[in-house]
Amino acid sequence: MGTANCGRTLVRRSTAVACAALLASTMGAVAQAPTPRLAGVTATSSGALGGDINRTRFVIGLERSVDFSVSALPNTSRVVIDMPEVKLQMPTMTGAAPIGLVKSFFGGQSAAGKTRVVIDTTGPVVVEAAKVEPAKDGKPARLVLEFVPVDAKASLKKTALAAPVGLGAQGVVAPGVAPPMPKPAQRPKARDAGMYKPIIVIDPGHGGHDSGAIKYGTVEKEVVLAFSLKLREKLEASGRYKVLMTRDTDKFVPLDERRSFGDNSRAALFIAVHADYAGSGARGATIYSLKDATSKNLQRSAKEEASVNVLSQKELEGVKKSQGDVGAVTGILQSLAQREVAANKDRTETFSKSVISFMGASTAMQSNPDREANFRVLKSAKTPSVLIELAYVTNQQDAQNLRSEGWRDKVSSSLVTAVHNYFANQVAQLPY
Repeated sequence: MGTANCGRTLVRRSTAVACAALLASTMGAVAQAPTPRLAGVTATSSGALGGDINRTRFVIGLERSVDFSVSALPNTSRVVIDMPEVKLQMPTMTGAAPIGLVKSFFGGQSAAGKTRVVIDTTGPVVVEAAKVEPAKDGKPARLVLEFVPVDAKASLKKTALAAPVGLGAQGVVAPGVAPPMPKPAQRPKARDAGMYKPIIVIDPGHGGHDSGAIKYGTVEKEVVLAFSLKLREKLEASGRYKVLMTRDTDKFVPLDERRSFGDNSRAALFIAVHADYAGSGARGATIYSLKDATSKNLQRSAKEEASVNVLSQKELEGVKKSQGDVGAVTGILQSLAQREVAANKDRTETFSKSVISFMGASTAMQSNPDREANFRVLKSAKTPSVLIELAYVTNQQDAQNLRSEGWRDKVSSSLVTAVHNYFANQVAQLPY
């Protein structure tokens, strides 16, 4: 399979043919007979786990369709899945009791550019089916596995335990290949450190020669940087996120570079931090997201870019031979591009509500804190983005708060809670 990331919608021209080929293969896969539903498997678009001791289905949500290999290791009660580096949505498993044949599982980066999922089972099993179901109808791709106890597959017992079964996205069988051995058991903290973490970009406003608003001895570029550093410290301390900053010193970064930094980092969230300036009576925090009309313009731009990205004549000829319908491919890419922008808008709205709910419990907010604007740093088609005005430097109480270490500690903690709440939301859990 090509390396084109068709799960993300703004596809480069150089990957158009690979995406077209992937789309062709996924259309064929959709036509296959569906796997029978098992008890306890919920009809979600991400991870799922269910079944019983006779047959268990294990479903992993994927950022995109990928090649993979799966091995039932000899003389162990363990299944190992290897694939290229990809974001995963694992099933939910509560309590210590097994679900079907599954006792526990974990996944994460096993080496540079590689992802591994290890499933501990109640006994030796045979992987009876394993396939990637491509993204469809707005739902992400899924890796679906079904396994049964070895005793239930007596006729396959010798081959199942003698050698692993390598399965690619097309179901190619490669017996006799020695399985990759899992890493030694790790402590929970060490294991968590290797798991996928959403990337959060914090963007302290202004910097360098651009001081921002100044009043009552409060300089915007200084107080927003101090707050952002405190927020980064607390987010990193949670162990749940990878945090990047557009600046962590007193330097100036152009607005477009800030936005591009978030997009190029494949951020799951972009938070710009500022302090406001108005009449002395205005006070409290405000959160801005992109205006709806501008968001729709981004959808149109994404659609046009998707069309341009498949216009190379030489590539089009290749697509015609393999796909037969360039118009259909272009239409699918356009639809995916528009869908991504719309999904990011939904994610942004969800995070804004979370910020207002939790930040509002720690500091004063404007009477109408949820606002829209056309700030340049928010004009991203790829990344959910918000701009938070912490307070007004023109209000004496707000200006004093902005300089207060205690206030920064309290309000940054409430923002961390808002971030936790956002990523627990189903909207945010879908692959980016």
